[in-house]
Amino acid sequence: MKIALPTAFQTKVYETVRQVPRSKVATYSFVAARIGCRSPRAVGQALRKNPFAPEVPCHRVIASDGSLGGFFGQTGGPELKRKRALLEEEGVQFDARGRVLPDHILP
Repeated sequence: MKIALPTAFQTKVYETVRQVPRSKVATYSFVAARIGCRSPRAVGQALRKNPFAPEVPCHRVIASDGSLGGFFGQTGGPELKRKRALLEEEGVQFDARGRVLPDHILP
């Protein structure tokens, strides 16, 4: 089976996400702005296909409202629980509504 190489856009997304440190998260909008893209959804689609996890820590990218957003194409269920567990293991804290505390979100 032939593995598809990432597109230039996906490569930009992965390089940017790779720079998000442990115990911090970035929003899809933050990543989009960093690479000159106006579509946070496009960033999410690139991360959905991330073949380089955990070297490219896509679990560190969340929605602008502090919610988890998605993980591996899922917006609920076991994958989202796994995303939260990965973040908690890195020291990311959440409020009572399940949103990442602002201190952990890159500006």
